[in-house]
Amino acid sequence: MKSEMGIPLRVLMVEDSEDDAALIVHNLKRGGYDPIVNRVETAAEMETALVQKQWDIVLCDYCMPQFSTVHALDVVHRSQLDLPFIIVSATIGEEVAVAIMKAGAHDYVMKGNLARLSAAIERELREAEIRQERRRVEEKMKQMAFYDPLTGLPNRNLFHDRLDQAILGGQREKTTVALLLIDIDRFKDVNDTLGHQQGDIVLQQVGRRIQALLRKSDTIAHLGGDEYGVLLPETGVEGAISTSNKILAALEKPIVLNDLPLCIEVSIGIALFPEHGGDTETLLRRVDMAMYVAKQGGNRHTVYVSELDRHSAFRLTLISELRRAIENDDLFLVYQPKVDMKKGCTIGVEALVRWQHGDRGLILPESFITLAERTGLIKSLTLWVLKASIQQCRQWQLNNLPLDIAVNLSARNLHDPELSEKIADLLSTSGLPAEKLQLEITESAIMVDLGRAMENLNRLREIGIRLSIDDFGTGHSSLSYLKKLPVNELKIDMSFIKDMDEDDDDAVIVKSTIDLGHNLGLSVVAEGVEKESTWNRLLKMGCDSAQGYYMSHPIEQTELTRWLQKTSWGLSMPSQSLPQIKSRDVA
Repeated sequence: MKSEMGIPLRVLMVEDSEDDAALIVHNLKRGGYDPIVNRVETAAEMETALVQKQWDIVLCDYCMPQFSTVHALDVVHRSQLDLPFIIVSATIGEEVAVAIMKAGAHDYVMKGNLARLSAAIERELREAEIRQERRRVEEKMKQMAFYDPLTGLPNRNLFHDRLDQAILGGQREKTTVALLLIDIDRFKDVNDTLGHQQGDIVLQQVGRRIQALLRKSDTIAHLGGDEYGVLLPETGVEGAISTSNKILAALEKPIVLNDLPLCIEVSIGIALFPEHGGDTETLLRRVDMAMYVAKQGGNRHTVYVSELDRHSAFRLTLISELRRAIENDDLFLVYQPKVDMKKGCTIGVEALVRWQHGDRGLILPESFITLAERTGLIKSLTLWVLKASIQQCRQWQLNNLPLDIAVNLSARNLHDPELSEKIADLLSTSGLPAEKLQLEITESAIMVDLGRAMENLNRLREIGIRLSIDDFGTGHSSLSYLKKLPVNELKIDMSFIKDMDEDDDDAVIVKSTIDLGHNLGLSVVAEGVEKESTWNRLLKMGCDSAQGYYMSHPIEQTELTRWLQKTSWGLSMPSQSLPQIKSRDVA
């Protein structure tokens, strides 16, 4: 009869006694393991073994005349392997054992008490697995801070950093640097007609085609939306124009989506260091202007010249009109519900601003938020959103609708020294309890000036306002500074959520983020939930709440009331008791 095999265990044993080694192996087998053992007695033998094979654990004698435990630990550390290291010795005092564990050993077992060896190994293998998973998650989150999850290309953060470095190199070597800004024409039509999933495929294909044309020293980045940046070190205007023409030619071949050939056109702006700007901010502003002129004028690419400054009149006009829209209360809010996953009911909404322009129709935030941030108008805009949101939420309270409301803050808002005082005044005037308001801040906004951000966040928390980290996982040093922030909630970025059913790495990150948040006493929200399967998986993972198209798109206030009455995601109160709310409760 064949004997039942134990748990496989690859053991690198540092031991000069064959009899002691045989005794240890015997105890491992009794403990349920099926050990594969390589016994070494010298540093050279150990170094060779670490290179040639993979090991689960190191068991090391303490008292060896030619090879000390400290030396063995040093060999493991230099190999950069995270291997559990357990001392197994007959002659070691407790003080010595503690000192060696401080040097990096994980545990020690006396040879006279080998009965506890299996339990010690089991514990250390489990701890090693936890460490490995934590490193993998941190590495993935670090990658997400600098790479776009959709295209795999560098994101805006990394692109700006490389542009900074290229300019420094250009200054040092007296060379030119070319910058291209590429925008897909009429990309909104693709999303509206074919759906966001097909739009994502277009973005991926465009990125791949451009990347295939570039040198190893060049950088292409997906800057967000339908914009790409291309950085060409040691390249003048002729080289930049040549690369632009190659990009245009590469995109002439249609992209096939579900057997439907789709012709893609792009507009390209070109600016050069040092001719058009001596620093990153100036160069980005001018390449943006050149791209905008190319888009408006029908040119496929445009090189910046100073005369183009006159073509920024449209944007200046738009900024002026936005300022008047804020002053005249011509903006409006839409609301995306946030649903408690365990109860299956709506607990709050996120307020999102929209602009109904008299001549241009509905203008979405991506068309005016960036302009507002660049000009400083974002402070007035955010103040309008805060005032309208607080007034609306207060009206809901008076109508017995127990909804919280969340508002997004930009970096400029977060570093405004008067922010907390302004919000406190708005809450006091409206009578809304501070805990009904939640402010959402991105990691990148916090890291612009961490010290000032912390001061403002602490003041807001003292008022009683709830704080949330938005787009968690795509910013900087997420795990290192999170525990220091006075926040109540994490919102997992939708880039992790959307593919978690198919991408095991994303699923691991989501689960680890949920566990991390809960360990820190924070509530965790999943953004971008679009499928029932995603909802069910998040529910099993213990996620607290969710937002996304699976429950509801952002909707206007009157539609929100009807949605709460009719949907299964409504409030945790009988639908017939929901009050009828007028369309303009916001003053």
